[in-house]
Amino acid sequence: MLAIDTNLVVRYLTGDHPIQSVRAKDLIETQDVFVCTTVLLETEWVLRSAYGFDAPRIVPALRAFAGLPHVILEDPARAAQALDWMADGMDFADAVHLASASSCEAFVTLDRRFARDARKSGGIPVRVS
Repeated sequence: MLAIDTNLVVRYLTGDHPIQSVRAKDLIETQDVFVCTTVLLETEWVLRSAYGFDAPRIVPALRAFAGLPHVILEDPARAAQALDWMADGMDFADAVHLASASSCEAFVTLDRRFARDARKSGGIPVRVS
């Protein structure tokens, strides 16, 4: 199994580079590839900030990518939960952090928006310090 970097995922999803996108597609569709949660996090950020994609476009793209036969996510349940929360309006990074802290009694932040969005999630309580 090979671990892959964000740039491969982005090239696969966007197809925006004539050579690199083909190489990424070939690798991802023919080899077992391991995708770290941090790579998913960075991929979402790149798609949103550099490509201008919004959640309704990113969520199904990442779900479809995660469902490819050769893609193995570091933590599929955490990724699925974070994508569900993103689809409901939460920032993806905040959703990943919250999903990662599921065994804790609470998540403490200074970010009031995160706390507000998290209250709707059904995850652990998020408190503003």
